[in-house]
Amino acid sequence: MELVVLTPEQEFFNGEVKSVTVPGASGEFEVLENHAPLVSEITSGTVKLVLKNGEKMLFEVNKGFLEVINNDLALLVNEIKPID
Repeated sequence: MELVVLTPEQEFFNGEVKSVTVPGASGEFEVLENHAPLVSEITSGTVKLVLKNGEKMLFEVNKGFLEVINNDLALLVNEIKPID
């Protein structure tokens, strides 16, 4: 899957991922390959990425939206900060 993470200021991430876990309005959910199309509100919380090579990345986000269409994901957030 291809993921792009955008803030109002910059393109924060653009690359291939195995999975994305986000804090949705109704609770945390995970998007895997061939997920059904969706647009979902994202609340403040932790985003977890698993990259194609298995590496894991964690970020704190401050509200936004996630769009999934044909294994292309766009995460649009107001703020994002890496977690070490």
